[in-house]
Amino acid sequence: MAKDTVKKTIMVALGLCIVCSLIVSTAAVMLKPMQDANKELDRQSNILAAAGLLDSSLSVEEQFKQVQVKVVDLRTGKYTDAVDVNTYDEGKASKNPALSEALSAKDDIAKIGRRENYALVYLVQKDGQMDKVILPIRGAGLWSTLYGFVALERDTNTVVGLGFYQHAETPGLGGEVDNPRWKALWPGKQVYHDGEVAIALVKGTAPPDAVNDIDGLSGATLTSVGVTNLVQFWLGENGFQPYLINLKAGEA
Repeated sequence: MAKDTVKKTIMVALGLCIVCSLIVSTAAVMLKPMQDANKELDRQSNILAAAGLLDSSLSVEEQFKQVQVKVVDLRTGKYTDAVDVNTYDEGKASKNPALSEALSAKDDIAKIGRRENYALVYLVQKDGQMDKVILPIRGAGLWSTLYGFVALERDTNTVVGLGFYQHAETPGLGGEVDNPRWKALWPGKQVYHDGEVAIALVKGTAPPDAVNDIDGLSGATLTSVGVTNLVQFWLGENGFQPYLINLKAGEA
């Protein structure tokens, strides 16, 4: 066959594509267990960080042994064995009509569309009893959905910490949700006032004696509103509030 024919060029290109596809596919299959392990390690790190428990000098796996993972039925606010705690995926469940429910425009202040029926919660044990509870949260900001965790003290009202592990907000503006100085404003704040969710970001700087207010994100009004809405949704009656009431009463 002549060296410079169209047929040979096509055959070489096709062969190269097949070889590259096989290499990429093989690498993806071989690396998936490692990717899954790293993803789980990152999730555990963010859970520990939200509760102020992450110690860089110790292994994440060892530190996470103090955390007990349970499944909560958000419709009843009680623990359930309806799904496997080790394989349950809240993201997939929220897209499955059989495992979630559509939210009305009035209720969907976090703009998530559907809320899964079951959620994973993380309990930190100390001296044989629950010391902190860590809850997954998510909701719309300006450009993206923010995913994170909020940790509460055993009174289920006092914030231990909050952190987001995934979002695409504008660096230097909405992206300041990652700023350690802003995250340091959350510990000690109270979620509820007279039984209602009262914690919120305010425009500008919150008064020094504010119990429920957090400084807004400078130049990022819509992200600030989004953070307020998602926190209030997940700590409200359509989120974890029924569970937190039961947990405090020892009836979860």
